[in-house]
Amino acid sequence: MTSLYFFILKKTHLYFFLSGLIVLTVSAGSVSALEKKFTNHLGMEFIKVEPGSFIMGSPESEPYRDKNENQHKVTISRAFYLQATEVTLKQWEALMGTKLLSRKPKDEKNLPVTKVSFYDTQKFIKKLNSSDMVRNGRYMLPTEAQWEYACRAGTQTAYSWGDEIDCSKAMYQNNSKKASKCISLFKTRGMLPDRPAPVKSFAPNPWGFYDMHGNVWEWCSDPYREYNTDASAKSGTRIKRGGSWFKYGIYLRSANRAYAHPGGKFQTTGFRLVFKAE
Repeated sequence: MTSLYFFILKKTHLYFFLSGLIVLTVSAGSVSALEKKFTNHLGMEFIKVEPGSFIMGSPESEPYRDKNENQHKVTISRAFYLQATEVTLKQWEALMGTKLLSRKPKDEKNLPVTKVSFYDTQKFIKKLNSSDMVRNGRYMLPTEAQWEYACRAGTQTAYSWGDEIDCSKAMYQNNSKKASKCISLFKTRGMLPDRPAPVKSFAPNPWGFYDMHGNVWEWCSDPYREYNTDASAKSGTRIKRGGSWFKYGIYLRSANRAYAHPGGKFQTTGFRLVFKAE
């Protein structure tokens, strides 16, 4: 078992030396290019995603694929930091208060925030970026390509763990009226029906990101368009990714795409952020 030998606190950086391995965390908004992880002043954890190429979309042989998932190569040319979890109620309220939330469960601050529109996410981002704690970069929603790149985490299977899904892998079918398959298992783990689970209730993907599959849909920055259309083509909708607690596992596939009006507020939809270091 790895032992903690000592630590050094220097300004905003806390260095832990674990048997020769350095793990770095920071609590302020100043992020250097060498850091692999950081935690901001709201307690939002971010993991660095290195540049690379991947095949976006799904093969024709993948069960339940949609026609808008045509495979194509995408290159991520610049590193970015992606939030390890969905934005939580605690993090939302710390910045925004409760004005935009019609109701919230008591003592469940680690649930993902929901019923926030795409426009609401932009208000959150604007306020966060204007904070005195944010330096050397800015926050934003992930692009659809960034989202799928991090979701796949180097895999090409339907899900980041393989081609099959079961209730132990992610939060889905937790709907007592329409899709209740997983409720009994979730109850044994202390999760209530008809809502998402607290973040980090399931194992992370190979790159350390939680709930990329299931829990709540996540807004992306892109307007919806077909992959084979001109990049300048616009629509009145915005991309959502990842599936949710509400319905079936097929919607949790890495390649699955959904979209909604940017003013929509859904009990199934939240978001996570990207931090772009400058």
